[in-house]
Amino acid sequence: MSIVSILLPIFFVFGVGFIFQKKFQVHTSTFSKLALYILVPFLIFRTFYQESINLSYLYIIVYMLGLCIAVIVIISTYSKFNNYNEKERCSLILSCAFMNNGNYGTPLILFLFGTSGMEMAIVLMVLQQLLMSTLGIYYAAKGSEKNNGVKAALKSVKRMPMVYAAIIGIVFNRLDIPIGTIGDGVNLIADAAIPFIMLTLGMQLANIKIYALEYKKISVALVIKLAIAPILAVAIVWWMPVTPLIKQIMIIMAATPTAANTTMYAIQYDTEPQTVTSATLATTLGSLITMPIVIYLVTNPM
Repeated sequence: MSIVSILLPIFFVFGVGFIFQKKFQVHTSTFSKLALYILVPFLIFRTFYQESINLSYLYIIVYMLGLCIAVIVIISTYSKFNNYNEKERCSLILSCAFMNNGNYGTPLILFLFGTSGMEMAIVLMVLQQLLMSTLGIYYAAKGSEKNNGVKAALKSVKRMPMVYAAIIGIVFNRLDIPIGTIGDGVNLIADAAIPFIMLTLGMQLANIKIYALEYKKISVALVIKLAIAPILAVAIVWWMPVTPLIKQIMIIMAATPTAANTTMYAIQYDTEPQTVTSATLATTLGSLITMPIVIYLVTNPM
């Protein structure tokens, strides 16, 4: 399967969601809540219920934290040399440090590697959501005038349905608790999660309103998110004793665009939302060029 044939159906679904939202102007927050609180948690529960926890999960955690911290350090250094204030620094962190491996990365891995890669993709999605709901909220709130980052992050974690779904799935798995024919219902809901969140991303992109572009900051986001991040990922996973497939997934995930949820955080805390929303749209469009290159280099090593 060619790279174009992999990306085309993904962006086709994004486009359908984009056109739908442009025409009907529905409240996308309702769709986001449906995905966040029902569909994705069932998908996560099924994954952790069916799959055994192994040492690879520990390396994935190291990878996620290492990549996120490395990008934050780069942004903080860049901000210092450019005399950016705290709000500007935090907006750039929101634009660069968190990958869209839910709406974008997980479907991509499914199309690219099939069900064999879905387990790792979903684990990465859970960990990314946890990072965004802690560090993401922290920096969004830290860049606001209220500056209540730690408090806001802790409150956000308590409301994370994905984490609870993962915990319940692990408990049911370890205790070997059968769910009987309810499993068929779980499968119906879980199978709807991927196409639904893809449509939701298209709808979210349609809501982005770009007023005055700050080209310098957007350029920084494009370079760091689409070029530097996958290079950092290569450096991090190179030494890890995990399978080549897991390494490929982690590098490809690092090359995904800015996470859509960071736009909501930036708007909520007024942390330069115009920068973050512009970066989300720009990196999503830019990934049409960079993602095929990353996929080719990762799946066809020299």
